[in-house]
Amino acid sequence: MRVLVLGGTADARRLAAELGAQGHDVTTSLAGATSAPLLPPGRVRTGGFGGVAGLVAWLRADAPDAVIDATHPFAARMSAHAADACAETGTPLARLSRPGWADRPDSAGWRWVDDHDAAARVAAGLITAPAAPTKLHGSSADLPARRAALRRGGTGRPDGVLLTVGRQSVGPYRDPLADARVYARMTDAPDAPLPPGWTLLTARGPFALDDEVALLGSHRIGVLVTKDSGGDATAAKLDAAAELGIAVVMVRRPPSPKGAAVLADVAAAAAWLSRIRRPGPPDRRP
Repeated sequence: MRVLVLGGTADARRLAAELGAQGHDVTTSLAGATSAPLLPPGRVRTGGFGGVAGLVAWLRADAPDAVIDATHPFAARMSAHAADACAETGTPLARLSRPGWADRPDSAGWRWVDDHDAAARVAAGLITAPAAPTKLHGSSADLPARRAALRRGGTGRPDGVLLTVGRQSVGPYRDPLADARVYARMTDAPDAPLPPGWTLLTARGPFALDDEVALLGSHRIGVLVTKDSGGDATAAKLDAAAELGIAVVMVRRPPSPKGAAVLADVAAAAAWLSRIRRPGPPDRRP
């Protein structure tokens, strides 16, 4: 089958590799939001389609048998465009959406919010609230290393903010956290300069637990602000926050668009393709 994968994630790269190995003709589309993306196997196109109309035109011209939206769980606009364009052209659509973090045992203690504006307000309130005693969790064998990480940050109150929401979502945090000690971690630097008191940390996951504990402790982080991306590559920051008793502000995912089959992993996506496989031309042999 000819398949268009809307990519830009590790899941999309794994999907392109698996579908290619199964003999499918795969084209992966990258929006171009990252300066040096990790390229998947197979054909790759870079740049947007030009909204719903542009994607409709591309689907009609290239006529893929199916579209699999494997963009980031928070790429709501692209997902909505894909749903509208596939509905207009009659192209089967699936959404590859890895499970979020809501089922983690520590998620009940997080501050869940619906958008980045709310996350910024909650984070600002937590930083200015009276300090709570630091709690260390985990086995007794792990605690010395965790305490050592905290000591490297000094004895001051953990009043820093680690912001891991991506370069395109920092805008709502600028004013509410303008005077806070913020460490903004992202793959690429944002287009606009960060506030003077902020520190930019450019890094690409996956991240190890020991490194995340050291980062949170050495910078005296009191609040972690992130979004419910799910997956294993960036989950270590949540493990570190749980062990160090750091508050977590979590932005909920946008809902999946209507009309798309929602798939949890690459295997489910491959199985979906086999179910919707279009019949070939009739056998006209005598």
